[in-house]
Amino acid sequence: MKPSSEYTLAELAEQSQTPARTIRFYIARGLLEGPSRAGRGAYYTDAHIERIARIRKLQLEGRMLAEIAMELNGGEAAAPAPEAWWAYEVSSDVRVMVRDGGSPWRMRLIRTALAELTLRLRAGRPEEGGNDGGGNKE
Repeated sequence: MKPSSEYTLAELAEQSQTPARTIRFYIARGLLEGPSRAGRGAYYTDAHIERIARIRKLQLEGRMLAEIAMELNGGEAAAPAPEAWWAYEVSSDVRVMVRDGGSPWRMRLIRTALAELTLRLRAGRPEEGGNDGGGNKE
């Protein structure tokens, strides 16, 4: 392989004989760096293939992922990136937590649904269909 090789996630999975889901897991756990570019143009390099091979070798030796992360990261355990959450207080007894970073259309959809839920709870009326939320029909 030449050093300037670029791979999509599917190609990386094929070249490394590792499922794409596992590759994403390794990235989330800090075992593997993310793609060299984000979005549709995301690509991986030979360095990613080599790192995956190293992870697999260490796993075959019986090492746990936490141990592998410490070794590969120079003795430091990879800390997961902090996640931002938004808290929406729908009523005094209902709070909805939404993870930040969703796509704009999805966040608009969530805000619209929360606004509707807020209005329904303030009005004190059950959902359509007569279900009072407790599993009992009126």
